[in-house]
Order: sequence, then C-alpha cells, then structure tokens
Amino acid sequence: MNSLDALERRLGVRLSNRALLEQALTHRSHAFEAGGLPTNERLEFLGDAVLGLVVTGLIFDAYPEAPEGRLAKIRAAAVNTNSLARLARSLGIGEHVRLGRGEEQSGGRGKDSILADTTEALLGAVYLDQGVEAVTDLITRLFKDLLTEIVARRESLDAKTSLQELCAAAHATVPVYQLSEEGPDHEKRFTATVIVGGRPLGEGRGRSKKEAEQAAAAQALTVLRREFAVTSGAEE
Repeated sequence: MNSLDALERRLGVRLSNRALLEQALTHRSHAFEAGGLPTNERLEFLGDAVLGLVVTGLIFDAYPEAPEGRLAKIRAAAVNTNSLARLARSLGIGEHVRLGRGEEQSGGRGKDSILADTTEALLGAVYLDQGVEAVTDLITRLFKDLLTEIVARRESLDAKTSLQELCAAAHATVPVYQLSEEGPDHEKRFTATVIVGGRPLGEGRGRSKKEAEQAAAAQALTVLRREFAVTSGAEE
C-alpha cells in the first residue's frame, strides 16, 4: 500500500483519477521546482466553494430555528483556516503534501494555511472525480462532529444571545431576567430566573450576574428546543 492509498483510507474515498489526487496535494513551491507542474490552487478554489455550499446545507437543516446571522457565524467557524488545519492534522494530510525544498525546510508541512488549502483542494478533487453526492457524504462525515462542537462552544460562551435568537425565530417575547443575590459583598451569590412569554423557563446561579444569567439561559434553551422539536414533529 502506498501513501496515497493510506490517505484515501482515512478519507473513506478512493479516486479513480490518480493524477487529480496528486495535483490536489501539490503545493506551488513543489510545482515551481518541478518545472511547472499543475498546482492545487484551482482545486482549492473549487473545494472552497463546494465546502461552503455543503456546510451551509448541513447547518441550515440542523438548526431550523437559527437566524441568518447565527448560521453565518457557525459556518465561518467551521470552514476557517484553523478548523480546516485541525481537520487536516487529524487525517494526516500534512505528510502527503508535495512541497518544494525551501517550504519543506521552513516547516511548511505544519503550516495552517498550507494544510487548510490542501484540504479544500482534496475536496475539489473528490467533487470532480466522484461527483456531488460523494463529496457531500465526505464533508458530512468530516464536519458533523466539528459543527456540533462549534455550536456547543458558542452557546456555552453566550447562551443569552442564543436564547434571544431562538425566541425571535419562534416569534416569542424577549427573554426577561429576574435577579436575586445573597451573601456578603466579598462573596456574593446570584440567582437568575429567565422568563419567556410569562413562563419561568430556566434558573441559574453564579458568582456574578452574568454567570447566573448565562446558566439560566442555557437551561431555557434546552426547554424551548425540546418544545420546538415536539411541535415540529406534530406538524409533519
């Protein structure tokens, strides 16, 4: 088994056009030193467009209550250079990139930009060789867990914004927070209750008002999402 076979096994896709696969792995530094071989830049351009389209579809279907602004932020976090480079490292793509001597010596094999560009080029190659269904399946497999992680991380950092967006999407009233506090000044403890449409949907505690409100919002999000899922299911 050669190295390209190993890469394809990790991707779960085998390309019939081996030259296309090699081109996807060819950085311009190698192409220049080899006398003008085709680089992966055109495939990167194509892969970027395919990736954006598929990821947009995934988050559009997965988060029906999310407004356009939030969907755009999730997509941007999923397809940025850092995320793509992280994915490339998990797949061992760096060891297969064809680099020129100078780029190799300067640590190009580990550069986020090169790893991200090569990942997009590989997606472009899969699209050309296998078609839209195959590349959609590949992107779904590669990005499903990442998208879930991104959404969870964003909500843990700002559940209040997520709750407000969900309420707006469901045409509910704006969340209202009721706060109480206890303890001495140097060791305050806050309790927040969030009211949506006259109903208390979440309660949170924390060392600051913000921490308590975020905890309450996170609890309310769970309740509203469950209700939203039940309602949507009943309408189908």
